[in-house]
Amino acid sequence: MTALGAPTDSATRGDGSAHRGGGATVAERAPRRPISPERIAASLTLVALVVLGIIAVRDVDISIPAMVQSWGNAENFMARVGGLSFPEPADLAWLIALTVGLVLVGTLLAAVLSVPIAYLAASNTTPGNGWRAAARFIGVLTRALPDVVLAMAFVLMFSLGTLPGILAIGIHSIGMISKMFADAIEQIDEGPRLAIRAAGGSKMQEFTAGILPQVLPSWVATVLHRNDINLRGSVVLGYVGVAGLGLEMSYAFKSLNYGKGLGIALVIFILCIAMEIVSSMVRGAMLGEQKHTRSWIDRLLHPRLGDRATPVSADRPAWASSPQTAVRRPWTAQRVRHTIAGVVAVLVVVGSVVVSQINWMDFFTFWAKLPDVAARFWPPSFGNYDASAMFQAMRETIAIALAATVLTLLPSLLLGSLAARNVAPNSGARGTARLLLVGIRGIPELILAIVLVVITGLGAQAGVIALAIGGIGLLGKLIADSFEEVDRGPERALRAVGATRLQTYASATVPQGMQALIGHSFYMLDTNIRAATILGIVGGGGVGYYLLNASQGSRYETVTAIVLMILATVLVVEGLAMWMRKVFR
Repeated sequence: MTALGAPTDSATRGDGSAHRGGGATVAERAPRRPISPERIAASLTLVALVVLGIIAVRDVDISIPAMVQSWGNAENFMARVGGLSFPEPADLAWLIALTVGLVLVGTLLAAVLSVPIAYLAASNTTPGNGWRAAARFIGVLTRALPDVVLAMAFVLMFSLGTLPGILAIGIHSIGMISKMFADAIEQIDEGPRLAIRAAGGSKMQEFTAGILPQVLPSWVATVLHRNDINLRGSVVLGYVGVAGLGLEMSYAFKSLNYGKGLGIALVIFILCIAMEIVSSMVRGAMLGEQKHTRSWIDRLLHPRLGDRATPVSADRPAWASSPQTAVRRPWTAQRVRHTIAGVVAVLVVVGSVVVSQINWMDFFTFWAKLPDVAARFWPPSFGNYDASAMFQAMRETIAIALAATVLTLLPSLLLGSLAARNVAPNSGARGTARLLLVGIRGIPELILAIVLVVITGLGAQAGVIALAIGGIGLLGKLIADSFEEVDRGPERALRAVGATRLQTYASATVPQGMQALIGHSFYMLDTNIRAATILGIVGGGGVGYYLLNASQGSRYETVTAIVLMILATVLVVEGLAMWMRKVFR
């Protein structure tokens, strides 16, 4: 037996070949795995999409100097507008409560419906490929249907008020929430679930004890994030008759009362920022400091060991020593705070339902209207529009979405990285990045597009810039959340051997978050395609112009034809996203 530390034959050569020989031996034992053709194809596809996006940016011909020169248009417009005006304080308070109420109810409706859809759509929990394909199709379909189109249909079926908006928000949000829920399920550690299955646990027990504790942080963040998106999107719904601040703003602009319209737009901006701050506080309170790895339920049941090698029982409070004492645990300050927070959450939900003033009888009477409404939307037809012009408009919409996504990527990666707790150099940089992301997300794209149209004129330029700026807030937040949820082990290991912060970021954080980064980028493209359609309503270019004319002229069969084009495009994007996640997993 060779003594510990004794020189080997290679070490006695004296030519310094020991390290080279050892390195060769390691290389022989662990040869680099060849890159698969599918991975090469996926990489080339990503490069092709980026190139197409760059070409689209060039075709849009965004000129910063020209925009600066056109700033006089905005000054002239504001001079004609005069001062801002607002509704009466009581009316404004009611409109705010109404808008927040319908958005919360719609988001919660989507969250509840998304759980079974996500379970069926996730590759590791679905009963079969048929179920998975059907669930994924439901998600894609609901994402492809613009909420404004859903609101059009529901306004015809239900009485005017909040119910069309709630249903439009709820059904449209299923697409994003179920997709994010399913992605979170696919990325879980399979160990706990398989252990429960091996012990004879049921499917429900596998879900509640093996899956839910792992995905709860991501799910909470997704629902809160979607609620913020829906609040901004409620502005558009006002243009098709959904009650709230958006409806009042549309009335003001249509009556050329720009002062009041911009005043309401300012209120919506402040409300969006306030909602974003509240969502961040709720997320932090529910998920705690360890939100990147464990849910609050998991931390309660299985407290993490401290730095010293102490037994788990030493870290537990006295009341958690046995099930009997856990049932009679004392009312500590923390438990009181959690209970109060739970009661407040329930009251907010109940209050939102009450404020929304839902006419529940509509659910029993709309069936009679359903055949007539369906006949208005089907069969699809371009009507008086030339098919080639419609396809050209759809191509322009896709180009706008691609250009906006490409312009969004680098700023989002930079701000998102600085906003992540494990990447930011200090709390000041993280706070500044988070504040910028909140401020950017607080601006509804529709309002931003209106301002840019005033400055740059009608066309694709305003739409691209509006989507790119809005996308930085959305994608940056998703990147920050994903980077904060990576396993910290590789980061700590690299820092322990002297790696710099940049080396740790490039070698541990980004590789772990790459799958999420690719998925978020495709989701951004998916979102921009639909948003580009809506921005066409205010002159942002693309197929939205035809969508607006068709809806205003009650040519709903043309609306259906446009929606089908959007659906086909989103299906292609979703297929690419699923393939990319599979290849780069």
